[in-house]
Amino acid sequence: MKKTQLFIALIICIGTACTPKKSGGIVVFQTDFGLKDGAVSAMKGVATGVDPDLKLYDLTHEIPAYNIWEGAYRLQQTAPFWPAGTVFVSVVDPGVGTSRKSVVLKTKTGHYFVTPDNGTLTLIAQSLGIESIREINEELNRRKNSQASYTFHGRDVYAYTGARLAAGVISFEQVGRELSPAVVTIPYQKAVVQGDSILGNIPILDVQYGNIWTNINDSIFKVLHVEPKEKVEVNINRNGILVFDEDVEFVHTFGDVPQGKTLAYLNSLMNFSLAINMGNMADSFHINSGAEWNIVV
Repeated sequence: MKKTQLFIALIICIGTACTPKKSGGIVVFQTDFGLKDGAVSAMKGVATGVDPDLKLYDLTHEIPAYNIWEGAYRLQQTAPFWPAGTVFVSVVDPGVGTSRKSVVLKTKTGHYFVTPDNGTLTLIAQSLGIESIREINEELNRRKNSQASYTFHGRDVYAYTGARLAAGVISFEQVGRELSPAVVTIPYQKAVVQGDSILGNIPILDVQYGNIWTNINDSIFKVLHVEPKEKVEVNINRNGILVFDEDVEFVHTFGDVPQGKTLAYLNSLMNFSLAINMGNMADSFHINSGAEWNIVV
């Protein structure tokens, strides 16, 4: 009799309470909301309501308002350093409530990106590759009783769907219908060799210090055969209008030149960059970043 009861208890345990709960996954949030109000906290509250064991992190909430391009860059800058399975919720959404698609992209590296398909995925799709894209089915993957709200999909759709995916409440296939493997893209100048020069783009600034970061990686830069302490000719233009034209010394790090001097170097992402030692190059030369800012080295 005791053996029978033990067997029945074991069956119940395996099927229900004794089955280990799937540990909470990782969700990384990015927005242009800032932290002056409760918007980001509300998104995290929704995610925590889905699963209190989720690990919630911030990429940044200081994307300039409506700047989809910068949101795209920050995802590319950061995502490769997170483990496969991480879910990124990125909300830079000037078209909120309109017909733009809400999607989840799974990359070939196993990362997930929950976001409006408005250009935010431009760089991630190229660098990490598209495994599959699904459109969020809001009838199934939307916070309960939020259908009357049209202006906070970050809370009601993206944070909710991202949390459910990270927690294992839904599978990727349950996000919604599969779309063709392509995303809305923002056109920009890719880094290419042209004769004895390299053409590239200034996708972002090292904003704290005003350094100029380009998309010219070390492999491409090597074709110029520039040695440390040699100078390179640098032209920067915005929409074809010349903004900067100087010969700049290429060095390993900032302290290799005197304070106040302009320098060229490879940044922490191994991309060709420009700076002023102990100064702000972007402010000094009125240089900014974005798809319309290009460079010739």
